[in-house]
Amino acid sequence: MADAALVELRGLSHALGRGELRRSILRNVDATIAAGEIVIVTGPSGSGKTTLLTLIGALRSAQEGSLRVLGEQLLGSPTTTLERVRQQIGFVFQSHNLMDALTALENVELGLRVQGSRTWRELRSEATTMLEAVGLGAHLHKRPDQLSGGQRQRVAIARALASQPRLVLADEPTASLDRESGREVIERMQALARGRGTAILLVTHDSRILDVADRILHLEDGSLSTFTDAVIANTQHMMRMLALSKRRQDLGAAVEDLDEAGFTAMLSGMTAESERFLESLALSSDEAFQGMLSQALIAFTRKLARVLDAERASFFLVDEERAELVLRVSQDVGSEEGLRIPLGTGIAGAVAASGEAVRVDDAYADPRFNRALDEKTGFRTRSILALPVRDRNGAVFGVAQLLNRRDGRPFESSDEARFARFTADLGVILESWQRLDRAMRQRDRALIQ
Repeated sequence: MADAALVELRGLSHALGRGELRRSILRNVDATIAAGEIVIVTGPSGSGKTTLLTLIGALRSAQEGSLRVLGEQLLGSPTTTLERVRQQIGFVFQSHNLMDALTALENVELGLRVQGSRTWRELRSEATTMLEAVGLGAHLHKRPDQLSGGQRQRVAIARALASQPRLVLADEPTASLDRESGREVIERMQALARGRGTAILLVTHDSRILDVADRILHLEDGSLSTFTDAVIANTQHMMRMLALSKRRQDLGAAVEDLDEAGFTAMLSGMTAESERFLESLALSSDEAFQGMLSQALIAFTRKLARVLDAERASFFLVDEERAELVLRVSQDVGSEEGLRIPLGTGIAGAVAASGEAVRVDDAYADPRFNRALDEKTGFRTRSILALPVRDRNGAVFGVAQLLNRRDGRPFESSDEARFARFTADLGVILESWQRLDRAMRQRDRALIQ
């Protein structure tokens, strides 16, 4: 990474309105972004993230403090300076800002024209190459109203990157993209940063792309802090609220009383907190958080079986070191918790190895089924629905399993679809628990040594 600072903020403050209506948006913000560096800014809606981007992008006049971008001081600068800086920046905003009368190809070409001294043929070639790179090679000649929201976002990203700018400013660039498409776009930005020394500043709520950042900053109430400090503060608040809730009502009982909509809402809330944990290793020694996750997994798994009308639900974790599957939690937590199965054997082992969902109508007629498990647990398995549980990088790290529909019928594709939706959320909680457990074990071993 180059050492040159392309963005330098010192005591940057900004407010909207006048008199009694004046409201501070940014307060004494200090930050530096070097050439080739990828910085992600997180924060709640209304925290000033978009205002920060527009100030750095010379789209809004700075009011107070120092704001140097690409070697130019923007505070008090004339319009010609602001225009010169803007021409060296690639912008990706949520509104896309595409020209409705132009095709995707023409929109990207328009973004390239600001560089000047390009022939029509060169513009067409470079615009085509960039659109193909973001997966729009088959949509070059479509206008924005003929494209989906995600496709329009890709056009905007292609336009921003095609000119190979010195700085890219992106506001929720993956908001309308699926996991695979979002990842491709971010990796394209990452290659630009690494290969050409472009500085990239991303504002996002998408936890799936945080791993590409060199640094993560958090903006809230107009103040900028390190992401780790923000996560610690948020988690401490969450733990206090959970402690208060625990005194009023046991988590397991609370989950049992919920209907499916309420259960889904609580699960989503717990998933969001688990995602925050996964974004920071600073919480790796929090026993209280681990205990809360463990209790939540047990309660949610029990509730999940009832919501999906199955006799039993369970989750296995992959132990790669020992090449085994470990039963982490079951609807009926008891002596079978911690049960180990050789990886690649049994229905769950097959799912872990292949990464594909499996539905079995008659367990005892399937040669992969291990009858010894029924003998050990005293449970009579008839039908099975097993799904892979993937981490945020897409790797299979566990298996979710339902046993026996209560009406005696085999599991159907509709059951699989509903189970998959719940499993995606529970998988985040399970990944949090697994990482926390691993970190605490490593800490304990270090202390013993």
